[in-house]
Amino acid sequence: MAGKRRSYDAEFRAGAVRIVTETGKSAAEVARDLGVHESTLQNWVHRARARADAEAAGGLSESERDELRRLREENTRQRKEIAELGMERDVLKRSVVLWVKEATK
Repeated sequence: MAGKRRSYDAEFRAGAVRIVTETGKSAAEVARDLGVHESTLQNWVHRARARADAEAAGGLSESERDELRRLREENTRQRKEIAELGMERDVLKRSVVLWVKEATK
């Protein structure tokens, strides 16, 4: 029977990763000391190293990716709004033309 899934906050995960990377202790040893499953800690270390490699290679950090995603969504929304406003403007132009033609008859 499977046990209850535990969740760890970002600060705890970052601290555990720092212990592995800075002390040179094995992930298994640190996992035992902290009461975390070994593969869980290894996953955290792997992700942290991948993020560090991406940042060193000029990639975006996680917060930068989040901001980029948010800005792209906002950009898409604004483009739709601009297109809609353009259509409304065109309709109003046509109705003014028709109104002027009716008024001059």
